[in-house]
Amino acid sequence: MPPETSRRRFHLTVIYGLGAVITGALAIPAALYLLLPPRLRQKDEWIDAGDVSKMDLKTPVEVVFRKNRLDGWKLTSEKKTAWVVQQPSNTVVAFGPQCTHLGCAYHFEDDTKQFFCPCHNSVFSLDGRVVSGPAQRPLDRYETRVQNQRLLLGALKESNGTSA
Repeated sequence: MPPETSRRRFHLTVIYGLGAVITGALAIPAALYLLLPPRLRQKDEWIDAGDVSKMDLKTPVEVVFRKNRLDGWKLTSEKKTAWVVQQPSNTVVAFGPQCTHLGCAYHFEDDTKQFFCPCHNSVFSLDGRVVSGPAQRPLDRYETRVQNQRLLLGALKESNGTSA
């Protein structure tokens, strides 16, 4: 310490220096958060939902699968379902599990060959169109892809009010 520096001057310098370090430690992450753009959103991943060769034509099957979701730093594995129907044109359609009226769960009725929501009596055909009831739009659909006889499900797309 040079002779002209007093004890009081030394302590103030240390205190101001520590204050500057603490301010920088708090300000730098805040500035990076505000000034840098967020990471680009990842594209939805395709999830393996089962073997297509075991499905019968025009017979809906309720498929259960797990989807991982990243919320901040927390990775959560969620159990989800879809109603899958193999069409005669060798395509596969996968419907979301909620009725489009109020989001209730629906089921498939073998005797009528239609999807039925027991909460408000909405009825949907095998292609997801509204047959009767208060529902105004067709069932929501998952994006589907078939690779090596395996069904891959993508994002759930909300149907529009005119067609399935």
